Amino acid sequence: MTAQSFRWHGLALQARCAGSLWWPEGRWLIVADLHLGKSERMARRGGALLPPYEGLATLERLRAEIEATDPAVVISPGDGFDDDAAAGDLDVTHCAILHDLARGREWIWLAGNHDPGAAPCDHLPGRMAVQARLGPAVLRHEAVLGDGPDISGHYHPAVRIAGRRARAFLIGADHLILPAFGAYTGGLDAQQPRLAALTAGGIAIACLHRAIALPLQTRAAG
Repeated sequence: MTAQSFRWHGLALQARCAGSLWWPEGRWLIVADLHLGKSERMARRGGALLPPYEGLATLERLRAEIEATDPAVVISPGDGFDDDAAAGDLDVTHCAILHDLARGREWIWLAGNHDPGAAPCDHLPGRMAVQARLGPAVLRHEAVLGDGPDISGHYHPAVRIAGRRARAFLIGADHLILPAFGAYTGGLDAQQPRLAALTAGGIAIACLHRAIALPLQTRAAG
């Protein structure tokens, strides 16, 4: 099963095993935390020298999702870029791919903590916003406890299943947290107190070769 369908606050949604959230009714594809330009940013700041292929890997995965769903709207709810400079200096090949993927559809970048001022430059498609709305839910970068329903990213949630660590969607009563879509992104365990407080009693959908639903703990960690 490449996607797990579920209903949340009246919305019929699909958690796809690639890590994207799909709203079939409006044809919205939502992909969080792409972190484009991460290897370049780390090298620029004197960090580890990583092979500079994560951007292409991320964009090719995104291309596969777009070809599978044909969205009318693509939304990146924050940290589309690894920092503001990465947005301005994005590789020309990556820019060309983004323009190709955005052709014929609306593209919205939401500001994240890594790219708070990354308003798209002339060489990037789409527009920048602080937040957006999907039915009753606010799309923002980071979930706000007590101010739901919201759909967000930021935490890069992950779960352990069958001895493996997997990216995961976390679906709580009022907070839906997406996995990081970027190739060079780590993960925060779903049982960590902050995530448990936001999604306790809900479910996780692990992104493996198929989308697998799992129960989350019923009480937030103390």
